[in-house]
Amino acid sequence: MYRILMATVLLMLAVVTNAQEVSREEIRGLDEQIQDVKEDVIGLTSELNRLEEKLLFPSNTQVALFVSLPDSKEFSLESVEVKLDNQIVAHHLYTYREIEALQQGGVQRIHTANVQTGAHPLEVTYFGKSKSGKEYRATASYSVEKAVGPKFVEIQIAGNQSAINFKDW
Repeated sequence: MYRILMATVLLMLAVVTNAQEVSREEIRGLDEQIQDVKEDVIGLTSELNRLEEKLLFPSNTQVALFVSLPDSKEFSLESVEVKLDNQIVAHHLYTYREIEALQQGGVQRIHTANVQTGAHPLEVTYFGKSKSGKEYRATASYSVEKAVGPKFVEIQIAGNQSAINFKDW
């Protein structure tokens, strides 16, 4: 009787040990499958975003406006307001990280729109401070000449000079 009981216990231990090894292998395989699915989802999301942008902003009518801060280590941009065709289309308050990125040469896409060909008035107002605490505010106007094809305009804010320059790309 004792031998039968010992044999049964040993057999059960062997089955449990074998089941744990299979489970670990299955779990590793499942983790790899989950990672593959995550990579597929990221790729599909990226492709959907590109298709959405192409659909919503076809290249023939697209106007994109960008903000940059050339040579502005001593200036901290706080907000920008953009009017296109006499309507406010963008108003942005900057975080510390965004300001830091702009000061390091980054460019921010502040607005993308669909417009017809022709001239469109653009008005930009900004507010900011120097490191000494002096406040700067300026407003400038520009005419966006939209032709067939996409139009890109860079809004360069020279904070300490209270100037706004526009550059067609």
